[in-house]
Amino acid sequence: QVQLVESGGGLVQAGGSLRLSCAASGRTFSTYDMGWVRQAPGKEREFVAAISRSGGNTDYARSVKDRFSISRDNAKNSVYLQMSSLKPEDTAVYYCAGYWAPTTGVPATAARRYNYWGQGTQVTVSS
Repeated sequence: QVQLVESGGGLVQAGGSLRLSCAASGRTFSTYDMGWVRQAPGKEREFVAAISRSGGNTDYARSVKDRFSISRDNAKNSVYLQMSSLKPEDTAVYYCAGYWAPTTGVPATAARRYNYWGQGTQVTVSS
């Protein structure tokens, strides 16, 4: 199992940047594919970005591609989301999530595939 704790959220003006971090517990972090999922008020959870257990494969939602970048450091049991050119529509609670992946492959983009979740961190982008 893995426990996840996000940090780095906050209030930023449109066009600004934020870096979210997710710290994972456990000695098997490198066997988990990881992702970021967000949920805006009154909306369903939305996939944002994913990264394979090795870090070699990534995928992004079309709405954030070319603005957001996901990365991980398995030595530090951490995954990151660098967000740039933020827009008011990026306002949401951002969740770090993961699932055990027996082999390295393409990470999942469906939120239902993830079975470990952090508590979320609020990102608010003002216009």
